[in-house]
Amino acid sequence: MLVTYLEASRDLCETDSILFGAALAACRIIGAKLPVAGRATQKSTAIPAWRKRIEDRIAKARALIGRLTSFRSGNNRPRIMRTVRMAFAGTNISLFQPDITQKLTERIDDLKQKIAAWGKRIRRFSERSRRFNQNRLFQSDQKRLYKSLERPEVCGAGPGPDQADTVAFWRGLWSEPVNHSEGPCMEVVASQSASVTPMDPVTITPEDVDGLHHYWLKGFVVCHAVLARQFQEALDQKSLPSLFTTGITHLVPKDQNTTDPSKYRPITCLPPIYKNHSSPGAKSVYDACKE
Repeated sequence: MLVTYLEASRDLCETDSILFGAALAACRIIGAKLPVAGRATQKSTAIPAWRKRIEDRIAKARALIGRLTSFRSGNNRPRIMRTVRMAFAGTNISLFQPDITQKLTERIDDLKQKIAAWGKRIRRFSERSRRFNQNRLFQSDQKRLYKSLERPEVCGAGPGPDQADTVAFWRGLWSEPVNHSEGPCMEVVASQSASVTPMDPVTITPEDVDGLHHYWLKGFVVCHAVLARQFQEALDQKSLPSLFTTGITHLVPKDQNTTDPSKYRPITCLPPIYKNHSSPGAKSVYDACKE
Protein backbone atom coordinates (compact mmCIF):
# COMPACT_ATOMS: atom_id res chain seq x y z
CA MET A 1 0.00 0.00 0.00
CA LEU A 2 2.78 2.44 0.88
CA VAL A 3 4.49 1.86 -2.47
CA THR A 4 1.40 3.02 -4.36
CA TYR A 5 1.25 6.32 -2.51
CA LEU A 6 4.99 6.94 -2.74
CA GLU A 7 5.05 6.37 -6.49
CA ALA A 8 2.35 9.03 -6.89
CA SER A 9 4.20 11.52 -4.68
CA ARG A 10 5.22 14.64 -6.58
CA ASP A 11 7.43 16.39 -4.03
CA LEU A 12 8.90 16.17 -0.56
CA CYS A 13 5.85 17.71 1.10
CA GLU A 14 3.62 14.92 -0.15
CA THR A 15 6.20 12.29 0.77
CA ASP A 16 6.48 13.69 4.27
CA SER A 17 2.69 13.59 4.69
CA ILE A 18 2.59 9.99 3.43
CA LEU A 19 5.30 8.88 5.85
CA PHE A 20 3.65 10.71 8.73
CA GLY A 21 0.33 9.03 7.98
CA ALA A 22 2.01 5.63 7.75
CA ALA A 23 3.77 6.14 11.08
CA LEU A 24 0.52 7.28 12.71
CA ALA A 25 -1.32 4.24 11.36
CA ALA A 26 1.42 1.93 12.64
CA CYS A 27 1.22 3.51 16.11
CA ARG A 28 -2.54 3.05 16.23
CA ILE A 29 -2.29 -0.57 15.10
CA ILE A 30 0.22 -1.51 17.79
CA GLY A 31 -1.56 0.62 20.42
CA ALA A 32 1.29 3.04 21.06
CA LYS A 33 0.56 6.06 23.25
CA LEU A 34 0.62 9.26 21.19
CA PRO A 35 1.24 12.76 22.58
CA VAL A 36 -1.73 15.12 22.70
CA ALA A 37 -1.38 18.14 20.41
CA GLY A 38 -1.01 21.44 22.24
CA ARG A 39 -0.10 19.85 25.55
CA ALA A 40 3.36 20.73 26.80
CA THR A 41 5.52 17.93 28.13
CA GLN A 42 6.53 18.76 31.68
CA LYS A 43 9.01 17.10 33.92
CA SER A 44 7.32 14.83 36.42
CA THR A 45 7.29 16.33 39.93
CA ALA A 46 5.46 13.50 41.69
CA ILE A 47 6.50 12.95 45.30
CA PRO A 48 7.90 9.45 45.91
CA ALA A 49 5.61 7.15 47.86
CA TRP A 50 8.15 6.62 50.66
CA ARG A 51 8.53 10.37 51.19
CA LYS A 52 4.80 10.94 51.18
CA ARG A 53 4.35 8.25 53.86
CA ILE A 54 6.98 9.83 56.10
CA GLU A 55 5.57 13.33 55.57
CA ASP A 56 2.11 12.05 56.53
CA ARG A 57 3.55 10.63 59.76
CA ILE A 58 5.21 13.97 60.51
CA ALA A 59 1.98 15.87 59.86
CA LYS A 60 -0.02 13.56 62.16
CA ALA A 61 2.63 13.78 64.88
CA ARG A 62 2.64 17.58 64.74
CA ALA A 63 -1.14 17.66 64.96
CA LEU A 64 -1.01 15.36 67.99
CA ILE A 65 1.61 17.56 69.64
CA GLY A 66 -0.70 20.53 69.21
CA ARG A 67 -3.61 18.66 70.86
CA LEU A 68 -1.45 17.45 73.76
CA THR A 69 -0.03 20.93 74.32
CA SER A 70 -3.53 22.37 74.29
CA PHE A 71 -4.71 19.81 76.88
CA ARG A 72 -1.69 20.53 79.07
CA SER A 73 -2.64 24.21 78.99
CA GLY A 74 -6.09 23.39 80.41
CA ASN A 75 -8.24 22.88 77.31
CA ASN A 76 -10.73 20.14 78.26
CA ARG A 77 -12.99 20.17 75.22
CA PRO A 78 -14.39 16.75 74.25
CA ARG A 79 -12.45 16.58 70.98
CA ILE A 80 -9.17 17.35 72.75
CA MET A 81 -9.93 14.82 75.50
CA ARG A 82 -10.72 12.13 72.93
CA THR A 83 -7.42 12.73 71.10
CA VAL A 84 -5.41 12.59 74.34
CA ARG A 85 -7.08 9.32 75.35
CA MET A 86 -6.18 7.83 71.95
CA ALA A 87 -2.57 9.03 72.40
CA PHE A 88 -2.27 7.11 75.69
CA ALA A 89 -4.30 4.09 74.57
CA GLY A 90 -2.72 0.79 75.59
CA THR A 91 -0.94 2.29 78.59
CA ASN A 92 -1.82 2.47 82.29
CA ILE A 93 -1.86 6.26 82.23
CA SER A 94 -5.04 8.02 83.35
CA LEU A 95 -5.84 11.58 82.35
CA PHE A 96 -6.69 12.46 85.94
CA GLN A 97 -3.64 11.09 87.75
CA PRO A 98 -1.45 13.63 89.59
CA ASP A 99 1.60 13.36 87.30
CA ILE A 100 -0.34 13.67 84.03
CA THR A 101 1.50 16.92 83.19
CA GLN A 102 4.84 15.11 83.33
CA LYS A 103 3.47 12.26 81.20
CA LEU A 104 2.20 14.76 78.63
CA THR A 105 5.62 16.44 78.49
CA GLU A 106 7.35 13.08 78.01
CA ARG A 107 4.92 12.14 75.26
CA ILE A 108 5.42 15.48 73.48
CA ASP A 109 9.22 15.14 73.69
CA ASP A 110 8.99 11.60 72.32
CA LEU A 111 6.95 12.82 69.35
CA LYS A 112 9.41 15.65 68.69
CA GLN A 113 12.29 13.18 68.62
CA LYS A 114 10.39 10.99 66.17
CA ILE A 115 9.74 14.01 63.93
CA ALA A 116 13.45 14.88 63.98
CA ALA A 117 14.37 11.28 63.11
CA TRP A 118 11.85 11.18 60.25
CA GLY A 119 13.19 14.48 58.91
CA LYS A 120 16.74 13.10 58.93
CA ARG A 121 15.50 10.00 57.12
CA ILE A 122 13.96 12.15 54.38
CA ARG A 123 17.17 14.14 53.98
CA ARG A 124 19.27 10.97 53.95
CA PHE A 125 17.08 9.24 51.37
CA SER A 126 16.88 12.40 49.24
CA GLU A 127 20.66 12.77 49.25
CA ARG A 128 21.07 9.13 48.29
CA SER A 129 18.55 9.53 45.45
CA ARG A 130 20.32 12.69 44.23
CA ARG A 131 23.71 10.92 44.15
CA PHE A 132 22.21 7.92 42.38
CA ASN A 133 20.63 10.10 39.68
CA GLN A 134 23.85 12.07 39.21
CA ASN A 135 25.91 8.89 38.85
CA ARG A 136 23.48 7.51 36.30
CA LEU A 137 23.45 10.82 34.41
CA PHE A 138 27.26 10.89 34.46
CA GLN A 139 27.31 7.53 32.67
CA SER A 140 24.75 8.56 30.04
CA ASP A 141 25.19 12.33 29.49
CA GLN A 142 28.12 14.03 31.22
CA LYS A 143 27.50 17.38 29.52
CA ARG A 144 23.99 17.56 30.91
CA LEU A 145 25.26 16.65 34.39
CA TYR A 146 27.88 19.41 34.41
CA LYS A 147 25.29 21.92 33.23
CA SER A 148 22.96 20.95 36.06
CA LEU A 149 25.80 21.38 38.56
CA GLU A 150 26.84 24.78 37.21
CA ARG A 151 23.33 26.18 36.81
CA PRO A 152 20.51 24.95 39.09
CA GLU A 153 17.10 24.22 37.68
CA VAL A 154 15.11 27.41 37.06
CA CYS A 155 11.47 27.36 37.94
CA GLY A 156 9.36 28.78 35.12
CA ALA A 157 6.11 28.88 37.07
CA GLY A 158 5.98 32.69 37.14
CA PRO A 159 3.98 34.89 34.78
CA GLY A 160 5.12 34.73 31.17
CA PRO A 161 6.10 37.72 29.02
CA ASP A 162 3.64 39.62 26.88
CA GLN A 163 3.13 37.84 23.57
CA ALA A 164 3.48 41.00 21.47
CA ASP A 165 6.72 41.98 23.26
CA THR A 166 8.12 38.48 22.78
CA VAL A 167 7.36 38.45 19.05
CA ALA A 168 8.83 41.94 18.60
CA PHE A 169 12.02 41.08 20.51
CA TRP A 170 12.84 37.86 18.67
CA ARG A 171 11.73 39.24 15.31
CA GLY A 172 14.24 42.04 15.81
CA LEU A 173 16.99 39.44 16.23
CA TRP A 174 16.00 36.95 13.56
CA SER A 175 14.13 38.91 10.87
CA GLU A 176 16.09 42.16 10.57
CA PRO A 177 18.90 42.11 7.95
CA VAL A 178 22.41 42.61 9.27
CA ASN A 179 25.29 44.12 7.31
CA HIS A 180 28.54 42.43 8.33
CA SER A 181 31.74 44.40 7.92
CA GLU A 182 34.30 42.51 5.85
CA GLY A 183 37.71 43.84 6.81
CA PRO A 184 41.18 42.94 5.53
CA CYS A 185 41.08 39.67 7.46
CA MET A 186 38.38 38.37 5.11
CA GLU A 187 40.61 39.07 2.11
CA VAL A 188 43.36 36.99 3.71
CA VAL A 189 40.94 34.10 4.24
CA ALA A 190 39.71 34.39 0.64
CA SER A 191 43.25 34.29 -0.74
CA GLN A 192 44.10 31.25 1.39
CA SER A 193 40.97 29.45 0.23
CA ALA A 194 41.64 30.11 -3.46
CA SER A 195 43.93 27.09 -3.69
CA VAL A 196 41.42 24.71 -2.11
CA THR A 197 40.13 22.11 -4.54
CA PRO A 198 36.33 22.29 -4.86
CA MET A 199 34.59 19.20 -3.54
CA ASP A 200 32.68 16.90 -5.83
CA PRO A 201 28.93 17.43 -6.16
CA VAL A 202 26.88 15.68 -3.50
CA THR A 203 25.00 12.63 -4.73
CA ILE A 204 22.36 11.17 -2.42
CA THR A 205 21.66 7.45 -2.81
CA PRO A 206 19.15 5.09 -1.16
CA GLU A 207 22.04 3.69 0.88
CA ASP A 208 22.57 7.17 2.36
CA VAL A 209 18.90 7.32 3.37
CA ASP A 210 19.14 3.86 4.92
CA GLY A 211 22.06 5.04 7.04
CA LEU A 212 20.11 7.87 8.65
CA HIS A 213 19.27 7.63 12.35
CA HIS A 214 15.50 7.80 11.96
CA TYR A 215 13.21 5.08 13.28
CA TRP A 216 10.46 5.26 10.66
CA LEU A 217 12.83 5.55 7.71
CA LYS A 218 14.57 2.40 8.91
CA GLY A 219 11.26 0.54 8.93
CA PHE A 220 9.79 1.96 5.72
CA VAL A 221 12.44 0.56 3.37
CA VAL A 222 10.31 1.22 0.28
CA CYS A 223 10.65 4.98 0.78
CA HIS A 224 14.46 5.06 0.50
CA ALA A 225 14.62 5.31 -3.29
CA VAL A 226 11.88 7.96 -3.45
CA LEU A 227 13.47 10.07 -0.73
CA ALA A 228 16.92 9.81 -2.31
CA ARG A 229 15.55 11.01 -5.66
CA GLN A 230 13.58 13.89 -4.14
CA PHE A 231 16.44 14.89 -1.84
CA GLN A 232 18.75 15.01 -4.86
CA GLU A 233 16.26 17.11 -6.83
CA ALA A 234 15.96 19.62 -3.99
CA LEU A 235 19.75 19.77 -3.72
CA ASP A 236 20.21 20.33 -7.46
CA GLN A 237 17.48 22.99 -7.60
CA LYS A 238 18.88 24.68 -4.47
CA SER A 239 15.41 25.12 -3.02
CA LEU A 240 13.53 23.58 -0.13
CA PRO A 241 9.83 23.56 0.74
CA SER A 242 8.79 25.88 3.55
CA LEU A 243 7.97 22.77 5.57
CA PHE A 244 11.68 22.06 5.96
CA THR A 245 12.52 25.42 7.52
CA THR A 246 9.39 25.87 9.64
CA GLY A 247 9.79 24.69 13.20
CA ILE A 248 8.58 25.25 16.74
CA THR A 249 10.65 27.43 19.09
CA HIS A 250 10.47 26.71 22.81
CA LEU A 251 11.55 29.53 25.13
CA VAL A 252 13.25 28.27 28.29
CA PRO A 253 13.65 30.83 31.13
CA LYS A 254 17.22 31.59 32.18
CA ASP A 255 16.35 32.93 35.64
CA GLN A 256 13.40 33.93 37.81
CA ASN A 257 12.61 37.01 35.69
CA THR A 258 10.00 35.34 33.49
CA THR A 259 8.36 38.55 32.23
CA ASP A 260 11.38 39.77 30.22
CA PRO A 261 11.52 38.25 26.68
CA SER A 262 15.30 38.66 26.58
CA LYS A 263 15.71 36.38 29.61
CA TYR A 264 14.78 33.28 27.66
CA ARG A 265 16.88 30.72 25.80
CA PRO A 266 15.34 29.74 22.43
CA ILE A 267 15.33 26.07 21.42
CA THR A 268 14.01 25.56 17.88
CA CYS A 269 12.86 22.11 16.78
CA LEU A 270 12.85 21.56 13.02
CA PRO A 271 10.94 18.66 11.42
CA PRO A 272 12.83 15.34 11.25
CA ILE A 273 12.72 15.29 7.44
CA TYR A 274 14.91 18.42 7.31
CA LYS A 275 17.55 16.67 9.42
CA ASN A 276 17.30 13.65 7.16
CA HIS A 277 17.87 15.84 4.10
CA SER A 278 20.87 17.68 5.54
CA SER A 279 22.65 14.62 6.98
CA PRO A 280 23.99 13.13 3.69
CA GLY A 281 25.27 16.53 2.56
CA ALA A 282 26.89 17.19 5.93
CA LYS A 283 28.67 13.84 5.73
CA SER A 284 29.99 14.66 2.25
CA VAL A 285 31.29 18.04 3.44
CA TYR A 286 32.95 16.40 6.43
CA ASP A 287 34.65 13.79 4.24
CA ALA A 288 35.85 16.51 1.84
CA CYS A 289 37.31 18.54 4.71
CA LYS A 290 39.17 15.48 6.00
CA GLU A 291 40.78 14.96 2.60
